[in-house]
Amino acid sequence: MSATLETCIVDARLESIREKVLAGQRISIEDGLRLYETPDLWSVCEMAHAMRTRLSGNVAYYNVNRHLNYSNVCALSCKFCEFARKAGDPGEYTRDLDYIREQGAKAVDLGATEMHIVGGLNPYLPFEYYTDMLRVLKEVAPRVHLKAFTAVEIVHLARIAKVYKRDDRRGSMRWVLEKLIEAGLGSLPGGGAEVFDDRVHREAFRSKIGADEWLDVHMTAHALGLNSNATMLYGHVDNRAERVRHMHILRRMQDRALARLGYDGLDTPPDEVCEAPTITLTRQGVAMPTPKLGQGYYQTIIPLPFIPDGSALEHLPGPSGLENVRTLAVARLMLDNFPHAKAFWIMQTLGLAQTMLQSGADDLDGTVVWYDITKVGGASTHQETTVWDLRKAIVEAGFEPVERDTLYRRVEREGAEWRVRG
Repeated sequence: MSATLETCIVDARLESIREKVLAGQRISIEDGLRLYETPDLWSVCEMAHAMRTRLSGNVAYYNVNRHLNYSNVCALSCKFCEFARKAGDPGEYTRDLDYIREQGAKAVDLGATEMHIVGGLNPYLPFEYYTDMLRVLKEVAPRVHLKAFTAVEIVHLARIAKVYKRDDRRGSMRWVLEKLIEAGLGSLPGGGAEVFDDRVHREAFRSKIGADEWLDVHMTAHALGLNSNATMLYGHVDNRAERVRHMHILRRMQDRALARLGYDGLDTPPDEVCEAPTITLTRQGVAMPTPKLGQGYYQTIIPLPFIPDGSALEHLPGPSGLENVRTLAVARLMLDNFPHAKAFWIMQTLGLAQTMLQSGADDLDGTVVWYDITKVGGASTHQETTVWDLRKAIVEAGFEPVERDTLYRRVEREGAEWRVRG
């Protein structure tokens, strides 16, 4: 028996997109859809790899961090969420300040440079709980960067503090963020974005804030000099076109943030939505944003695959491994003004994350230790990897491993002792 094996499928329709990518030009929404629909996945990944190489060279980042989920009690009932509990449910918890202090001390002992702090929208906790949490952590871990509270949590804090005003949302968010910064907040994570689409919002997370409020929080944080990340939780009730539009909205908001920092745009006028010209970081001679406090922009795009187990949508299959790789690659190509793209190994698995390093990603995240939001394949909340494993995964994928802090500054260390280079 004989068979003909074609090593790859070459899609000539991608050539115009390749020319834009190599020239540092912005691809369109229609281009993004073509990248999703083409059978030539190899070329999509190859283009994404070329873009990540232009931005980060042969470097792949990791960090030494700890995650803290302070409570799983939540007023919301998002269909894709297996994490949330109601008060009195089996397994519900809320951490007291002694527990939080202990976690901060452990972070110091392990040499962590970052604590990533998120939780449910607990309606029984006062606003002071959150500022006290940050202050306690700064007391025991003064050098550890506190990346805390999604945009969804920030809106919740404005409501429980009774400062939320529908006609002055950004003013409400500013008040909350200023109080948190005073207590020790260093930056915002990117969670809670899900997919920016009204249909998806109605079907999967009706009671959660929509895209406009999520974006308002991050825009306000950027104006205050806080850096942030952005996520996209995909593979549930969303479709590919909705994902591409989500990416387009994010990059236009990043245009606005970079314009505030003095970046020059392409020869395109500002639009009515973001009031900023088109700004790419992939053109010849354009410098990456300086990694330091007080800038205020999106650092990283983090596509997150929906994991069905235990949620109200567990009848859905979730995205395949190839869909995960493609989505990361498309995100890297669409978001030409995001300095970094992360393959979050906890939700992608470390093995698949290695492939993503060759498909647009330049970051694996960190050592983590405890993570209670999602559990791939029935994993426990103890989801830890070592620096050795992360470095080995990066080297095996063909890259130079570099430890970073939250702002992507290089870290030098001897055991638990570390310093930021430069």
